[in-house]
Amino acid sequence: MSHQTGISASDDLKDFLSKARDGHIRLIKISIANEQLELANCEKPSGTWEEDYDELVLRQLEDKQPCYIMYRMDTKNNQGYLWIFIAWSPDFSPVREKMLYAATRSTLKTEFGTGIIKDEMFGTVQEDITLAGYKKHLISQKAKAPLTAAEEELEYIKQTETRTDIHIDTKHQTMKSLSFPISDDAAHRLVDFHMEKISYVQLKLNISGESIELADSGDVSIKELPSKVPSETARYHLFSFKHIHEGDSLNSKVFIYSMPGYKCPIKERMLYSACKNQFIDQLEQTLKLNIEKRFEIDDPSELTEEFLYDELHPKKNIATMKFEKPKGPARKGPRKLIKNTDQ
Repeated sequence: MSHQTGISASDDLKDFLSKARDGHIRLIKISIANEQLELANCEKPSGTWEEDYDELVLRQLEDKQPCYIMYRMDTKNNQGYLWIFIAWSPDFSPVREKMLYAATRSTLKTEFGTGIIKDEMFGTVQEDITLAGYKKHLISQKAKAPLTAAEEELEYIKQTETRTDIHIDTKHQTMKSLSFPISDDAAHRLVDFHMEKISYVQLKLNISGESIELADSGDVSIKELPSKVPSETARYHLFSFKHIHEGDSLNSKVFIYSMPGYKCPIKERMLYSACKNQFIDQLEQTLKLNIEKRFEIDDPSELTEEFLYDELHPKKNIATMKFEKPKGPARKGPRKLIKNTDQ
């Protein structure tokens, strides 16, 4: 199987999972360590699954550290015992950790076996994933009640994993609200870009698959940047521009939308334009990425060091025009004096 984030289960975890489905294990805690999925803890049952739930699940949670929890129920299907998959992602955990765990969810589920996962839960606070929270989650699914913030995020992550949904706000059925989900490998490289491990990410729309996918990434200099821009198709680019301004060394992150005019089919032009703002919103709100400048180009040769510098630091016109009161018409001859006399 492929692991688009580059993270896979360690051999020890694979061996443990293969033996843990027979009923002697109630809970499995899994963490990401050293770029691998690793076994963090396990617990054996002492009562029914409901009796064990809060005591075993809640003590696994750390305030600032995401994790995955597989919790075994007492019921079975034709593949074995059924499990609840819990994704714990506390609000105050590092952004990179949250993104990394979100992007690796589907890898773990596939490794564990999706056929025995009965329900999924996502939590940012303990109340989300207590036994009461789980039962509330089941009721909300059946009643189709308004989703909580955690449930909405879980729904979004599910859609991102399948990479098949186009999101159109029902209140505004226009192209302005169009949003494609970001693929796992693209999310992983965006995290690397945010952490300044790489200086460049290029993204493309998979129109048939309806997703935003990774096209290119790595360490790219300003001189190499124009050669990265395709001449026949549109792209989104994120670039870290290292430069000196007024004696300070800066590393400014810019968003570039390259669109080579009418060389692109009209559908492609419309979709890239429609998805752009939603994609930038995701970068700024979810990844907390500070994009200092965004602009559109149709010719890669525009991307010079001087162009980017001028876009980030526009020249100020310090010279001001001095406007004087216009002089009156020149007088000819001596000035006449008029003396007022009383009549």
